[in-house]
Amino acid sequence: MPKPADAVAPAGLRASALTDDLSFLLARANAIALGAGNAALSAHGLKARSYSVLVLTSGDARPSQRELAEFLRLDPSQVVSLVDELQSRDLVERLPDPSDRRANVVVATEAGRALAAAARDSARNAEERVHAQLTASDRATLAALLRALAFPDD
Repeated sequence: MPKPADAVAPAGLRASALTDDLSFLLARANAIALGAGNAALSAHGLKARSYSVLVLTSGDARPSQRELAEFLRLDPSQVVSLVDELQSRDLVERLPDPSDRRANVVVATEAGRALAAAARDSARNAEERVHAQLTASDRATLAALLRALAFPDD
């Protein structure tokens, strides 16, 4: 299967010392995956960040905006904007937190859960295209390694 168009790099640059730098490789791989994901999610009116908020609020966790910001490693003001945009589309709602009356939790509406499920299929298809050159075993190993970096306390 051909490589994604944005993954192609001039040979002279590929031979640079930068291609031995793990942080650079992670950033480049992320940019390629993010581009493919955003392209796939655009059919649903979403981008990676709004999709992430929608998926996280579609489950049983009932996160607060603060928890979303911490988990997604975003500035809280960015999460407020993302939730505002999703709420304006009737995809999420803010509800009082039963354990803290001063706080709200963010919960996907029925329409939001349906959109999250449809968008999840599109995101998975894009992910499969980006990682097509990896075997299933390599993808599982990569996922395990990235989880270890993303969640070192687990």
